[in-house]
Amino acid sequence: MQKKHDYARAMTGAMTAGSLLGRLPDEAKHWFKQLSWQKRRYLLSLCYLMCVASPEAQAEFLDDYTADGLVARKLEDRETRQLVTKHLREFHIHTELSESILRQYIRQFYVHSAQDACRKPDLYLEAALRLVFNSEERNNVFNYVLGFELFRMMFCMSWMQHERLYRLQRNQEEFLYTYIKPIQHAHRVNGIIFPRDEGVFFARRDYFVKVPQISDKKLNELVIATFSTDKTTHFGFSIIRHVNAFAFDHSFIFAPESTAIFM
Repeated sequence: MQKKHDYARAMTGAMTAGSLLGRLPDEAKHWFKQLSWQKRRYLLSLCYLMCVASPEAQAEFLDDYTADGLVARKLEDRETRQLVTKHLREFHIHTELSESILRQYIRQFYVHSAQDACRKPDLYLEAALRLVFNSEERNNVFNYVLGFELFRMMFCMSWMQHERLYRLQRNQEEFLYTYIKPIQHAHRVNGIIFPRDEGVFFARRDYFVKVPQISDKKLNELVIATFSTDKTTHFGFSIIRHVNAFAFDHSFIFAPESTAIFM
């Protein structure tokens, strides 16, 4: 997070100093100075169009213009790719990190950032540029993939399975309010789970064991609407950094219901 603020301050400082070109690598400055006046007009027009375009239009442009290069770099990072695949298998998630899947995820990252931009429009383009130019930020692609896949899995859990999952965590309350409650709120407002008789103690809570039936497209939309790119990326990063950050026991969590259903 501190590096993001440093990046923003650096960019702001460049603008107030009136030396935007001074912040570019020498190669880029040399390229720019060699441009003819006509080509400089084209470049300025592109800058203007990017500034006035909607976040969605920016996402589409950046995807078309940068995704292939980013995918190629990610495919070269075999060690991280294999590590994320290993974690996915441990969580019984069978997504293959193929070239096409990574391409889709980079596109989705831009779309997700565009959704975040509706709340913080000044941060969207900054986030996209960090992904393109900063090697450390590019590493966040795999963090984002892992976090997003886990959120998809959690959205497909019943509330009973949610309870079993958060009871495994070291910091149960933080996990409950950071991840489980937002997911269950999304279940409610989207009509996926209807908690009838929630306040009646002796009522049979069928909703508590109902496994959500969500289409793949809707599932992605729910995750994007519920969790920001930063939260998704940080969740994945925390697991890659330390696997015990997310306690998981598939047999326990997904065991069939065998007792009466009470919270």
